[in-house]
Amino acid sequence: MHGSRAENAALLDAVVAGLGADTVTCVVCPPFVYLQDVGRALRGSPVALGAQDVCAEAQGAYTGEVSAAMLKDVGCDYVLVGHSERRTLYGEDDRLVARKYAAALGKGLIPVLCVGEQLAEREAGRSTEVVGRQLAAVVSLCGIQALAAGVLAYEPVWAIGTGRTATPQQAQEVHGFLRKRVGAATRILYGGSVKSQNAAAIFAMPDVDGGLIGGASLVAQDFLAICAAAQAKG
Repeated sequence: MHGSRAENAALLDAVVAGLGADTVTCVVCPPFVYLQDVGRALRGSPVALGAQDVCAEAQGAYTGEVSAAMLKDVGCDYVLVGHSERRTLYGEDDRLVARKYAAALGKGLIPVLCVGEQLAEREAGRSTEVVGRQLAAVVSLCGIQALAAGVLAYEPVWAIGTGRTATPQQAQEVHGFLRKRVGAATRILYGGSVKSQNAAAIFAMPDVDGGLIGGASLVAQDFLAICAAAQAKG
């Protein structure tokens, strides 16, 4: 929950100018109220538009919610589902996240499914158990083939804003586990405090296909450096 019209315009101008035409797949996900502004700013650029969340319901008496059809209508191509903050702060469970994934797919959006474990789960040696359970909920509802139509993002919650850092090898351990479950066709992003200083080392891991960037995306030069690290991987 960052940004204003003026701040968004300055950030996007710098990012689009710095990326050029030949770049990795790049998506920005602003707050709902800025989707149309940002979509207009990105028109004709290589950057795609995404949303931070979606309602599992198609329409009806769900005041304050935004449906997949609405997101598609204002130009979104992508949407985050199951972000760690949605799970932790707003109590979204695996079943609800799976329903959001299905709703997004049903309207032609590309869902970015976020999975990840808490610190206590990590310390108990349950990392793969937790992410496996979160992934299984989507497979149970949508089928394994639906994962190839989306993007997977591993967010170790214990390494986001806590001062603790996951090593590239720790990221690869979970990414390797997920790769065996989803296959080569699904892109798997890493979302544990990726910064310009550590992006190249993280992206060098064989099963890390890119990053889900938080705070570093708010500074154009930092975000561009991360994009360059992803581009260098090829």
